[in-house]
Amino acid sequence: MKVISEKFGSMDNNCSLIIDEKTNQSALVDCNEFSQKMIDMIGDTDLKYILLTHGHFDHIIGARDTKAKYGAKVVISSEDKPMLSSSKLSLAAFCNAPQNDVEADVVVADGDEITLGDTVIKVMSTPGHTLGSVCYIAENCIFSGDTLFYCSCGRTDFPSGSPEQMMSSLQKLKALDGDYKVYTGHNNLTTLDFERKNNPYMK
Repeated sequence: MKVISEKFGSMDNNCSLIIDEKTNQSALVDCNEFSQKMIDMIGDTDLKYILLTHGHFDHIIGARDTKAKYGAKVVISSEDKPMLSSSKLSLAAFCNAPQNDVEADVVVADGDEITLGDTVIKVMSTPGHTLGSVCYIAENCIFSGDTLFYCSCGRTDFPSGSPEQMMSSLQKLKALDGDYKVYTGHNNLTTLDFERKNNPYMK
């Protein structure tokens, strides 16, 4: 498995491409924009999935057009699925941002698995930032969206957010065995061991 991660958009979203090297199949984790930069990152891989960590506008804006170009399946939790077609729920209406409605093709829940060639991507439910926030775990990598950040965590004051659920989700991540590379939704990438030792929200 190979991972490419780049920053996109005015909010510096980290969008990551998981590539199964044996089959060249890929999955895009969050999709902030549809642009030449995004096309270049996807490259000649066979894009099968667009894995959305949650439904806020800055993570889904590019999903509609990326799905149309590549035929990739959009994946999201059932709780956040309504955000894909509501500018109020996605917060786009409050930020002068486009909504770009898109249909979900696969609705996931905690413990589900997505197969990408020989690579297995596990779904972990991590509510707190939104009710339907999830992390995707593949091999030694966690794609944490807006749940776990470098020495911080996602905001919990948006609709369906919950400080109590966020703390529970962070403890759930902390309890995973071993170390992981953490591909966050914004800001610096990090590792789970570093966050266990240094993140005040994981204490």
